[in-house]
Parts: sequence; structure tokens; C-alpha cells
Amino acid sequence: MSYKVLYRKYRPDNFDSVVGQEYTINMLKNAIINGKTSHAYIFTGPRGTGKTSTAKIFAKALNCEQNKDGNPCNECGSCLSFKESPDIIELDAASNNSVEDIREIINNVKLVPTNLKYKIYIIDEVHMLSPGAFNALLLTLEEPPSHVVFILATTEIQKVPITILSRCQRFDFKPVSSNNIVGRLKYICDEEKINITDDALDEIALISAGGMRDALGILDQLSSGNNEITADIVTSNFGSVSTSRIDEIIDNIFLGNIDELVRLLDDIQERGTNYSVFIEKLIIELRKYAINIKTGMSKYDYNYDDIYNIIVDLNDLLGKLNINVNPFVLIEITLLKYIKKQNNSQLSTNNEANNYFPGNNLNNKQYVELGNNQMSIPEKASKKVASTKTLGNKTKTAKEVSIDVSIRINNCFVDASKDEKNKVTSSWMDFMNYLMDNDRNLVSLLADSHILAASGKYSLLQSKNESTNDLINMEIDKIEKYYKSFSDIDMLFAAVNDDLWKKEVEKYRINLKNKIKYKYIDEKVLSSDIETSDNDIDVDEIEKVASEIFDSYEIE
Repeated sequence: MSYKVLYRKYRPDNFDSVVGQEYTINMLKNAIINGKTSHAYIFTGPRGTGKTSTAKIFAKALNCEQNKDGNPCNECGSCLSFKESPDIIELDAASNNSVEDIREIINNVKLVPTNLKYKIYIIDEVHMLSPGAFNALLLTLEEPPSHVVFILATTEIQKVPITILSRCQRFDFKPVSSNNIVGRLKYICDEEKINITDDALDEIALISAGGMRDALGILDQLSSGNNEITADIVTSNFGSVSTSRIDEIIDNIFLGNIDELVRLLDDIQERGTNYSVFIEKLIIELRKYAINIKTGMSKYDYNYDDIYNIIVDLNDLLGKLNINVNPFVLIEITLLKYIKKQNNSQLSTNNEANNYFPGNNLNNKQYVELGNNQMSIPEKASKKVASTKTLGNKTKTAKEVSIDVSIRINNCFVDASKDEKNKVTSSWMDFMNYLMDNDRNLVSLLADSHILAASGKYSLLQSKNESTNDLINMEIDKIEKYYKSFSDIDMLFAAVNDDLWKKEVEKYRINLKNKIKYKYIDEKVLSSDIETSDNDIDVDEIEKVASEIFDSYEIE
């Protein structure tokens, strides 16, 4: 077979042709120039970043008879015989990882080189050695004969024992930048007469995620035909997505087109797009929008803060995608929360939620004597009603909130526990997944919500957006119905704004310290069921219980 794949044909043969590892290359060249080489090195970094190639170049330069500024000359007898020399020993630790394999090395290091100055051992994927093999290598690695140099390479440095690391000079290989990959690919395309567009080169660089070998492998596969390689060809064959499709997604987020956004995301998933590449491209494109807004060059009236928050959320999402949920469901939920619902009226901020504990400022209230404690109880539970909006000549009134948030907070506090909160929290993402198939408008509403506290019967949740909490409470009956279908649990929910929640957490502590015990309040017929406990409450226990239930807030 005469054809040689590109990554082998264009493997670097001197330090200057290694791409994207300037610091490491300069340090190794200076060590050779100044005669300050070590007996053991370890190269670590992602796959395809040049670790093994650099190890071979370094081994060649160490034995070169007339190196040029630290580079091997590739002309002397040592360089020309390098590939066939018995003094260059390459070992793949993935398949040669036993104690016997290392003992063979130990027995052979004492033998002087056959025709080179140094005998070089290059051990690839060294983290795959067995514990026994590492232990057998220790003494030899620490004090090898003067004619021996060890070069270890690994993609998983954390698996290499510290006893090995401490005996080696360590060099970290970083992912190759997109600019460096594109530059190298352009050079190779010119050499090989490959017809390719600049956009296609950029796509290959993005998909390869910093791996030069992966980039060359993609180019090699696409160049098998004689047609021009375009960005569309790259994206359709290697799980990427075009920039124009990314722009469509961003436009539909800010235009509030839920159905079209969901259709685009479904299409991207069905095409087998790599989710991490998709997120990265989305972030890169959003960055361009953000820069254009700040420089006054934007053609669109998009909000900078929303773009910033989407980028932050997507970046956080990348770290959470190892859980057993379809990644595109999480991406969809994350993007849906930035859909602006144009027709929803805002709830009135003047109609404050009712509170049933000390410190309330309520009208029409009666007082109940509880030992030395006086508590305010409203005569009748009220409901929030949204304010009206004038739309042209028509007046539209938002639907009524069917629950009293403060009663539900009280009832949740009766039996609230950390275990119950964890149960609801652990199933919340699965519930979102369930809603995706039943009511995507609710998914948009609940996208950034989280559980504050829970008991066996009640759960309190909160959205980052204050007005969204009120909108959630408008739809609470529907949410509870779906949760019942999802979990077969009759759970009652309430969304709590942050200011109210902080007040209720503080009241919870005060009530416990004042020996006031929480009891259920009938949501239909309000009763003064709060009474003092017959038992004394230990202050330390109060702090412990409160800390467990409200772990988001410090208990003073």
C-alpha cells in the first residue's frame, strides 16, 4: 500500500514543525543546547497534541551528531538510522503493562547502546501500567545508567503515582489553538493540492477540539474525493452545525419562537451533532453578538445581559453533561428559559403575600395569645390577582393565582427535611424531561427553577426571575397535575420570591427559639393552629435543624 495517511506523512521531524507547544519546545531545545538534559521526562496532555512526536524528536536530537540550535539535523548517520536503531525502544503501556514487561527493561538498561550515544525508552500511555509495574520501575527511573533516558507520555496524569512524577521533569502539552490548526492544515492542503474553503478549515479546527491528529484525520477522510471541501460538507459528516443554523437558533430565542426553536434543536440532534461542539459553536457565535452590542455594531436589538447569561449557563452545562439525561434536553431547557412570553401580564407587586408569623404588617388582623408570644393571623387568606393591561382599546386581565403562598410555606415547614428536599431535587430534571413531551410552555416557565425546601406533601421552589415566580403560581394546578402523573405523588407546590423566602427562613428560626410549633393551616378555611410546644427546644438543635433545611442561607 503506497498511500500514507496525512497524520503519518506530516508527522513533525524537528522541533520547529511541532505546532502549538512553544513553551515546551523552547525548554527542550535549550536543555540540549546547554547540555542540561535530565534522565527522565514525562509528557502529559490531551490526545493528538504532539506528545509522542515530540518524544521522538527529543530522542533524535539527544543522539544527533551535529544538532542545529537544539534541532536534529536529520542528515547525520544517527538521524538517518534513528527509525531502525535498536537503541530507541518504544513501549505501549496499554498492552505491555505487567511487571514482567518492566523487568525486561530493567535487565536491558545496563547494556550500553549499540550505535547511538543514548539508549532512549519511550513509554506511551504510561498511566496504564499496573501498580506492580510502577513499583518495579521506581528504582531504575530514579538512578538509571548515564547512557539511558526515559520519556514517559500520558493523557491521564492523575493516574500516575506521585512517586513516579517526582522522579521526572514534567511538561504539559496544551490543546492546539484553532489558529495553529488552521495554519497547519492550509500548509498541508497546499502541499497536497486539496481544494478546501476557509470556512471548512475553521469547522475542522473546531471539531478536532485542539487535537492536531484528529484534524488531519478529518481532512484525510474528506479529501478522498475530488470535489471542493466546504463547511457544509464538514458539518454534515462530522457531527457539527453550520454558523447559519446557529444564527437561526439565536434569532428564535430572542424573537420568542418556541416551536421553531424546538424544531431546530430536534433537527440538530437527529443529524447526530456532537452536543459539546454545538454548545461551543453557540457560545462562540453569542460572543460575536455580545461584542457587536458593546461596540455599537449590532444589527439587532438584542439584550447584552441575556446573551451574557446564556453563555454562562451553557458553559456551566458543559460540566453537567455526564449525568444520565439526554444532553439536548438540557440544552433545550437552558435555551427555553430565555424565551420572552410577550402576552403574559405581570402580577401586581403591590399585593404582597400574606404572612402568618411575628413581624407582619397586615391590615384586618386578629391576635392570638400563645403564652408570652403574640402572633398575627389574618382573618381571611387572600389570593393574588394580576394587574390589568391595556392593549389598544381592550383591557386584558391575567388569571388569578389559586394558592396562598404563605400558607403553603407554613405547611411545608411542618415536616420539612433535607431528605425530602433531596428527593424532589434529584427527580426535578427527570420531571423537566417528562414535561418536554407534554407541555413545553411549562418547561420554559420552570427552566431555571430550583427546590428551596420540601416535606412529604409540599415543595417550595424558586425561579431566578422574580416575576416568573408569580407566573409559575398562576400555573400551579397544571404543574401539580403533571407531577402527579410523573411521580404518582400528590405534591403541592408554591413558587416563592427571594425576599419573602429570606423573611420566612428568619421567622422559622425565631419561631423555633420561641417554642412555637408549626401546624398545618387549612387552605380553604384558615385556622389559628399555631401553638407552643409542650417540650423545651434545645437551641443547638434549632440551629442544626434550620441549617439542614435551609442550607442555602447562613444561620446566625
